[in-house]
Amino acid sequence: MVAKISSGSLLYSVLAYNQTKVDERMAMVIFTNRMIEPKTGEYDIAVCMRSFEPYLLANQRTEKPVLHISINPDPNDKLSEEQLSEIAQTYMDKMGYGDQPFIVYKHEDIDRHHIHIVSLRVDENGRKLDHNFEYKKSMNICRALELQYGLVPADQKQRQESTPLKAVDYEKGDVKRQVANVIRPVAQGYHFQSLKEYKALLSFYNVHVEEVRGEVKGKQYRGLVYSALNSTGEKVGNPFNASSFGKSVGIDALEKRIEKSVEIIRHRGLKDHSKKAIVSALKSCSNRSSFEKELAKKGITVLFRENEQGRIYGATFIDHDQKTVFNGSRLGKEFSANVFNDLFRVPLEKVEHTKQEAGKETFTSEGEQFEPSVRQPNDPESILGGLLSVFIPETGGYNGDNHPTIRKRKKRKRRFGRQM
Repeated sequence: MVAKISSGSLLYSVLAYNQTKVDERMAMVIFTNRMIEPKTGEYDIAVCMRSFEPYLLANQRTEKPVLHISINPDPNDKLSEEQLSEIAQTYMDKMGYGDQPFIVYKHEDIDRHHIHIVSLRVDENGRKLDHNFEYKKSMNICRALELQYGLVPADQKQRQESTPLKAVDYEKGDVKRQVANVIRPVAQGYHFQSLKEYKALLSFYNVHVEEVRGEVKGKQYRGLVYSALNSTGEKVGNPFNASSFGKSVGIDALEKRIEKSVEIIRHRGLKDHSKKAIVSALKSCSNRSSFEKELAKKGITVLFRENEQGRIYGATFIDHDQKTVFNGSRLGKEFSANVFNDLFRVPLEKVEHTKQEAGKETFTSEGEQFEPSVRQPNDPESILGGLLSVFIPETGGYNGDNHPTIRKRKKRKRRFGRQM
């Protein structure tokens, strides 16, 4: 069992988040403590605000008095609402918040049922409650509750969370919930440096995302729309606006995630791990199928994009161990789509056509420049040589996400007069 603690200044937004789940029938109130009891028996935002209001009015110094806690048992832990209520009450008592007003929501929006607790860090006199060593205290309480209720220990839970998520299966129904179970943990747990990499990552789980732009009453807007994919990669069913899943999967949150991911990947040197694994797999593999299987053993998925002629024009690597996504060209020109196309394409009928096209510059739909290779497709030694030297610093090559630096050709001087 894992508890996540956060604090903030906006009580309404925290209550609205949980109330939205209740309205969508993805959550319910299972326990309250020192809260005003509504006449209808149903807690809404207005009732909750009135319960917390005296504490907030008395507060004068604490900038972030709102407390929001999520307690997450392992998916294999089958707990009743009564047990979850007991766990919430025991946890709050031992954390020192037992005399505070708080409300407990049971969330069922993902396969792993869990609870959210909303409370305050200030007492009725406006004084901030002691929160020294809060996280260490929380961990000790969780370990004790695991023993008391016979729950799966947190270390086992963390290993299970590192495994790939379940892909959306349109035929099983409840598509919106399936999509939510993918995009929320992916958007918050993986590191990607562009919307294209995010899109490639979601496609692995049979989810499609696209950006939409428009104008309403003279104001420009942009957002994201999510859809399910079938086994052939085609969109099926009705699309869903990102707003129906929460702000964490909207365009603004994702752009912030991208900005943060760029720094994390650079600071932690996460590229090197993926590079080494890819090179190692190439050493022992003679074809595309064995290469993909070898990478899977290392916790990496490779997604190749092909055109109608079978040419590989895109390659994306998903490192599930590190939770990182890299477009091939971002790792280096040695990992670009052109290299893998030359390495894994064998159809001899295309070789002569490729030779005839040599020297001509073409561009794929992804914006990658395709310079036809003059190497023989059945001679991978020169290709592997470039890949195995991937850690030798180079200059030039690719610039940015998916745009190679285009070298300008020198103009030939035109000579006038009679040529001998």
